[in-house]
Amino acid sequence: MKISVIGSGSWGTALSQVIVDNGYECLLYSRDKKIKNEINLEHTNRKYLKDIVLPEKLVATSSLEEAVQYGDLLVVAVPTKAMREVCKDINKYLDKSKYIIHVSKGLEIDTNLRMSEVIKEVIDKKNLKAVGILSGPSHAEELVLRHPTVVAIASEDTELNQLAQKIFQNKYFRIYVNQDIIGVEIGGALKNVIALGCGIIDGLGLGDNAKAALITRGLIEITRMGKKLGAKELTFLGLGGIGDLVVTCTSIHSRNYKCGLLIGKGHTLDESTEKLNMVVEGVRTAKVCHQLAKENNVYMPITENIYKVLYEKMSLEDCVSNLMSGIATEELNRFE
Repeated sequence: MKISVIGSGSWGTALSQVIVDNGYECLLYSRDKKIKNEINLEHTNRKYLKDIVLPEKLVATSSLEEAVQYGDLLVVAVPTKAMREVCKDINKYLDKSKYIIHVSKGLEIDTNLRMSEVIKEVIDKKNLKAVGILSGPSHAEELVLRHPTVVAIASEDTELNQLAQKIFQNKYFRIYVNQDIIGVEIGGALKNVIALGCGIIDGLGLGDNAKAALITRGLIEITRMGKKLGAKELTFLGLGGIGDLVVTCTSIHSRNYKCGLLIGKGHTLDESTEKLNMVVEGVRTAKVCHQLAKENNVYMPITENIYKVLYEKMSLEDCVSNLMSGIATEELNRFE
């Protein structure tokens, strides 16, 4: 079996290394010809993974047509904002039905769709066997060092789940199976909003008590929304829920946490994202989740207040005050 990875960012590159480590042929697509040449000639991708030497057997291409037609399985590792357009381009070159696994943790602005829904909407049915997501508590910076990492493959298709385990699992990368793709996608997307909040807490110097409370209450908000959208509650106690939430809210590798940290230290949103020079999925997801909460009448005070900080210029002091007083007032008659 041959695998094509679409997207040469940190996660796409790290997964490509896993695939090659496991003895499979892998073609990594990069739209940036400089990165493609660097991977093929120097076996590095310094823009995303500074000091890592990649396997010599990993080959990159800047031809999307070549990548799409090469792989029996396509792994799509692009930001959520690019998913629809990339899938439109992929669809042009598909000449037979294939499995697609994506690793994007976010929701589409305007449509509020999960990424698997975007893929199903864009890719012709005759060309799509099934779609899944690989998600969990993981940073490319650690996976590429072959540090122990555990994630979930989520798909309603049993064969795709088994195939993903076969291709990706090895002594340092373990893959669990979860058929609740809604829950895993919602958990992976919404945890980024909570991670922004945790970064803000640390930027303000508010301590571990506050951060632990935000993570805990954040999980409850994510679970509320997930259940409303058809997810299973148990999913949020697993890798795609609490696991992904904890690592994203506490790790310096997390760009969402780092963005929040900069905001907490007094930088504007634009200054923070510019400093990071990477996609911060939580910023866009906060907008989508704000809309979803209104449409579905789901109580999400943390998400709502972070949205107001990002998009309505609410002060951080007012945000903290609202959460400390508002939650207590509005939830007096609620179970935790």
